[in-house]
Amino acid sequence: MAIEITRRDLLNGMAIGTVGIMLPAYASEALVSLGRSGRPGGTSAYYPPTLTGMRGSHAGSFEVAHALAWQGQKPESYEALDEHYDLVVVGAGMSGLAAAWYYLKEADPEARVLVLDNHDDFGGHAKRNEFHHNGRMVLSLGGAQNLDSPSNYGDVAGSLLIDLGIDEAAISQMAVNTPDDYVLGGKLAGDVGMTVPDGDEYLTIGGNWLAYFHGRGAYKAAVAQLPISQDQKDKLIVFFGGEKDLLDGLSLSEKWNYVNNTSYNQFLLDRVGLSRDTIPVLNAYLRILNGPSGWNHTVLEGILAGSPGLRAMGWLADFVDSIGAMLLDELAGDVRMFPDGNASVARLLVQKMIPNVAPGMKGFEDVAIARFNYDALDQAGQAVRIRLNSTAVGVREIDDFVQIDYVQQGKPLRITADHCVLACYNNLIPSLCPEMSEAQKNGLAYGVRVPFVYANVLLENGRAFSEMGVQMTQCPYDPFQWISAAPTMTTGGYQPPRGPDDPMVVFMMASPTPADGTKGTTRELLRQGRHRIYASKFEDYEQQIREQLQKMLGKNGFNHEKDIKAITVNRIPHGYAYWYQGLDDPEWEEGQAPHEIGRAQFGRISIANTDSEVTPLMNAAFDAAYRAVKEQVG
Repeated sequence: MAIEITRRDLLNGMAIGTVGIMLPAYASEALVSLGRSGRPGGTSAYYPPTLTGMRGSHAGSFEVAHALAWQGQKPESYEALDEHYDLVVVGAGMSGLAAAWYYLKEADPEARVLVLDNHDDFGGHAKRNEFHHNGRMVLSLGGAQNLDSPSNYGDVAGSLLIDLGIDEAAISQMAVNTPDDYVLGGKLAGDVGMTVPDGDEYLTIGGNWLAYFHGRGAYKAAVAQLPISQDQKDKLIVFFGGEKDLLDGLSLSEKWNYVNNTSYNQFLLDRVGLSRDTIPVLNAYLRILNGPSGWNHTVLEGILAGSPGLRAMGWLADFVDSIGAMLLDELAGDVRMFPDGNASVARLLVQKMIPNVAPGMKGFEDVAIARFNYDALDQAGQAVRIRLNSTAVGVREIDDFVQIDYVQQGKPLRITADHCVLACYNNLIPSLCPEMSEAQKNGLAYGVRVPFVYANVLLENGRAFSEMGVQMTQCPYDPFQWISAAPTMTTGGYQPPRGPDDPMVVFMMASPTPADGTKGTTRELLRQGRHRIYASKFEDYEQQIREQLQKMLGKNGFNHEKDIKAITVNRIPHGYAYWYQGLDDPEWEEGQAPHEIGRAQFGRISIANTDSEVTPLMNAAFDAAYRAVKEQVG
């Protein structure tokens, strides 16, 4: 039965003080202004991290760009500001902020730099969600999650972390600041449960399923608890344990051809013997990591992403294992996470470039608890300025400078710069720079970013959640496929909840990409997922969240009507950068791949984003930023 949502419930998840404005006629729809900073009249009360309701691609952040990209609509005239910069960066995500930083280091530490962004907060996907309840601050992440093996970053990305105070000692300290006996779960590498429907209730099977998948630990006992047929249980046990070569009868070359040209889910159907109803148990992790399910990944891609199967391939296993070791060498090492995800990295970057945003902040040790003054982001006279709520609509080289047109709070404005770095979504760039060659436009338009939704739910306390016995759990049959306690790291002076009586935040992840074997390429399915996100209202997500948590936690005494205190939904239709898929994308000659053609320097304009590196990792964002800056300054 559907849960009825009252008006009070809706208000719990909505930001206060929202007012509506209309854009000029060139925009296709009404926007919402939240009294944002980055415009004259911003106030010190403006603090985006604490806003709840719909975040990410929220009302007011995307409509101007969509009018440009979809309908070719943009203003006919602009107010020319008396502002000329050494560098203008379009996009205040990790690549954009890093580009500003590298320009100061490589060109001129006194350079005038302006960073434009269409959102009401900086950081791109590295957004901070901040809650306050009963005198406590509870943090979570609204997008980019963690540092992937920072000890293996290259010189460019690694040096930036060092500049920010995120050195080896600081990274190591992040690992020891969370006690092993944390009541709501363990450390980041702790148990990962499995939550599945079981009649009218939900069943959470504890332990570490990411280990069980690979035949480690008590996987037989865990599988035995799944509410599936005995036949399916037996096949999963054989599969996880690697007791049988499921590619027996094929030569080595035939096996290698099979794992490179067969979808992972087809392998589960044909070789493992799993039913379509069982397969989702093995797909939740793939969907959260990559967007599409195992229908759109090869067997080898699924295995290298962490899915089970390697142990069930007999003598091919050693060969694949060696290939995997080579491919994953740069990713080897530990994952590190701030309490607000990579938002802390963005905050450190911003404070380094604009100290007045948090003048008392020491750096790594207190970044998590510092309150930023958003009015300080865009002040006349300072070297670096970040201008929010400003959507670029045109970038063109004219003689010896670059002209940048943008819309801020419905007002068309124009500025100039010696150089420009486009650190925005690849697909928008052809609309910003129509003078580009068709080949470059096609390269930029090729990839489709992975859409995702990250929701954070503030609970009165963690009692019901703690009864599950795991810090995180997979939910393969639900709208949100991955649920966990918000990051538990004690970093930067922040003290997360330590016991079940403390207020806590439940972190929920979803990939809206079709997962039922729908025909279509990965890019087509990603577009479908993106459309689903834009078609879904906050009320839709709230309904899903309340129903799912009630089914999961209801038997532990949870009551969504009284226990949920706030909901923040971060919808990210243009999320992780697209990376090439074995089933869908050809192999290109060096220099001829779409991302390589697309990222070519365009006079005084360069491109820096994870799209240009075909990987969503933060070090790729840094590397792209450095490349773009070096193109401009030599």
